[in-house]
Amino acid sequence: MPRTPGADLPDHPDWLWNSPEPKHSYDVVIVGGGGHGLATAYYLAVNHGITNMAVLESGWLAGGNMARNTTIIRSNYLWDESAGLYEHAMKLWEGLEDELDYPLLFSQRGVLNLAHSLQDVRDSKRRVGANRLNGIDAEWLDADQVAEICPILNTSEDLRYPVMGATWQPRAGIAKHDHVAWGFARALDRMGVDLVQNCQVTGFDRIGDRITGVRTTRGDIAAGKVALAAAGSTSVLTDELGLALPIQSHPLQALVSELLEPVHPTVVMSNAVHVYVSQAHKGELVLGAGIDAYNSYGQRGAFHTIERELTAAVELFPMFSRAHVLRTWAGVVDVTPDASAIMGLTPFENLYVNCGWGTGGFKATPGVGWCYAHTIAHDEPHPLNAPFNLDRFATGALVDEHGAAGVAH
Repeated sequence: MPRTPGADLPDHPDWLWNSPEPKHSYDVVIVGGGGHGLATAYYLAVNHGITNMAVLESGWLAGGNMARNTTIIRSNYLWDESAGLYEHAMKLWEGLEDELDYPLLFSQRGVLNLAHSLQDVRDSKRRVGANRLNGIDAEWLDADQVAEICPILNTSEDLRYPVMGATWQPRAGIAKHDHVAWGFARALDRMGVDLVQNCQVTGFDRIGDRITGVRTTRGDIAAGKVALAAAGSTSVLTDELGLALPIQSHPLQALVSELLEPVHPTVVMSNAVHVYVSQAHKGELVLGAGIDAYNSYGQRGAFHTIERELTAAVELFPMFSRAHVLRTWAGVVDVTPDASAIMGLTPFENLYVNCGWGTGGFKATPGVGWCYAHTIAHDEPHPLNAPFNLDRFATGALVDEHGAAGVAH
C-alpha cells in the first residue's frame, strides 16, 4: 500500500561519497556511473574482492537513465532466460536495503498487467503459467478481482478497451531510484572504489585487439579490464573501435503529477492503451509509456507521445483528469532487435559490454551487477547472462521479449 506522502524519507548528510581525481591506472575501469555501473562495481568488490577500481561518469553520478526511469520492479517475463535474470534481481532487491544499510524505499505493492482482448487474456494466462514453472509468483485475476486490488481503476464494460482481467505479481513494486544509486555509491566509497564524475570517455588505448585503457577528458587511464555500462551511449563508444552493436537509441518519456494524497495502491500497466501508472512515496503520480519512434540521443521527446499517454491514463483512471502535470522528462534507451539485453564478452580482449536493456534496465539493476561482475572477474559469463551474449545475433539464438511481457517496460 502507498505510504503517507513524505514518510520514511531519510535525512541525508552533505556528502555520501567523495569525488577523487582519477588515478593513472586501475585493475578495472567501469564506464558509466548509473545503476548498472555502480551495482557492477559493488559486486566486484563484495563478491570478488576487487577494489582497485574506478567508475567513470561523464556527468554527475546516476544522472542519466538512473535518474529518469519510472522505478518499476518486476520479474514476470515470459522466456526462461529473461525470467531467470529478473527473478535473481528480484531476490537481491528483497535483501538489498539491509545489505546496503540504506533506505531504498523498496515497496512490494504488486504489479497488474491488464488484458483488454481475448488475445490479451490468452497471452497473459500463458505468461502466468510460464512464470509459475519458473518459480515466480504470478496469478490470473478476472475483472472483479482487479477492481478489488485497485478500486480506482475503471473496469466498466463501456470502455473503448474494457478490462477483461490482469496478471498479478504480488512481490513486484517500486523503489526510489536515487536512493538506490546513493546506497551503492556510499558503500563503494567506503570500500575505497573511486567514483569519478565529470569524466567522459572519448576513446580507448589498445595493443592490437587487446584493450589497455581509456582516454578521457581528464587524462588517459590504464586499465587491466574495461567494462562498458553506458546505456544509450554504448554504441558511440564502441564505434571508436569499429565495433558495431545491434542497438538503436530512442527517447523514453515519463512524467509526474503534483503531490497527492495516497489514492493508487499498486502499479498498473496496460499495453492496449499503453500507459503504466504508480504513485511515488511522496505522493506524485508517475506515468510512462513506450519509446518515441525516432532515433535520438536527446533527453527529451515529442509532445504527442505525452498527449497519448495522458489520454490513456485518464481513460483507465477518470479521477486523474483533475490532476496536473508537474514535469516531464526523457531518458535515452538502447533497444536491440529482440528487445533483450547484451551482456558479456566482446571481440576485444579485456573489454566487456552491458547494454540493450531498453525500458527494463532499472528493475534488473542488482541482477545485472551480480552477473556482470562475475563475467568481468572470471572472463566468462555467469550462467544467467550467458544467453544474452553478442553472438546470438549471428547464431539466431534470440531471446525475443517483444510483447512477451505485456507492455514495453
